[in-house]
Amino acid sequence: MRKPRSVREADVEGKVVLLRSDLNVPLEDGRVADDMRIRASLPTLELLLERGALEVHVCSHLGRPKRPDPKFSMAPVEARLRELLPDERLRVLENTRFNPGETKNDEGFARELADGCDFYVNDAFGSAHRAHSSTEAVAHLLPAYAGLLLEQELDQLGKLLGDVERPFVLVAGGAKVEDKLGVLRHLGGRADTVIVGGKMAEELRDDNPLDFPVELPVDVIAAAAFEADAEQKVAPYDEVPEGWLGLDIGPESRERFAGLVREARTVFWNGPMGVFEWEAFAEGTKAVAQAVADCEGFTVVGGGDSVRAVNELGLADRISWVSTGGGASLELLEGKELPGVAAIPSTS
Repeated sequence: MRKPRSVREADVEGKVVLLRSDLNVPLEDGRVADDMRIRASLPTLELLLERGALEVHVCSHLGRPKRPDPKFSMAPVEARLRELLPDERLRVLENTRFNPGETKNDEGFARELADGCDFYVNDAFGSAHRAHSSTEAVAHLLPAYAGLLLEQELDQLGKLLGDVERPFVLVAGGAKVEDKLGVLRHLGGRADTVIVGGKMAEELRDDNPLDFPVELPVDVIAAAAFEADAEQKVAPYDEVPEGWLGLDIGPESRERFAGLVREARTVFWNGPMGVFEWEAFAEGTKAVAQAVADCEGFTVVGGGDSVRAVNELGLADRISWVSTGGGASLELLEGKELPGVAAIPSTS
């Protein structure tokens, strides 16, 4: 895999640096609800400041506003960042998506971002699959480098594309097969076992476009309605009552899937096994998360829901790599080149 030039190579002393971080965090009541991504951005910020940067202009998107919207202001994010790293040389710019040119990869907006800066550092792996002004266009206007988090993401995820220890188990879940078909084909074909749960499992049971077998649930937690407190019962996958829905994998499937994961030497997990936001249908996702944590091999978790699950269960520290990128990690593992990475010159 091509390696972009590292921020470690940049002589930033006395210089102004534009840093693209991934500070797209959830907010509740005007405060940061989960600061994992802010914390993940700190090592690169600290490196730049320790090496004498005159100023660091930090930019990021937050949510998906199409115009300025106070609900998506960076103010709560800046407040939390300054609590974690109080340094007057930091300057947090407003939400990049307040400018409609951002998502169009507009050079004019890129020039606004670059104005007065000497270097550009991209540390936003979670946005590296988007060709936007703050991730791609600006990298052609300033000497561009990869941040420490971006480097780590490429290194850790890249291990899954090389020679891995076996057995290699890929676990995929979520709602739509089409969202993960690329990574299932590219990475799943190299895995010893591919486990699929969630609504995806039903799709694959009806029509499997893959040219290798997959492990599917043999039983489900069936619900009378798509409601958190709906009547529920365990049922074989092919005996779900008419009008009922399978909202989680059942106990036999939990045991089977967890056993395969625990015995693996390499694991990649992306996507929940059911509607894990509802406690009654969270056991399948919890079982997989626990098994990934218990696995003694190299383990990677990617995707918002899977990452949220391991964080909520307090298991993140027992996993080799928890990726900050959902779509970016999938596209990288599909074998695609990420625009935000391609725009940075290769390491010397």
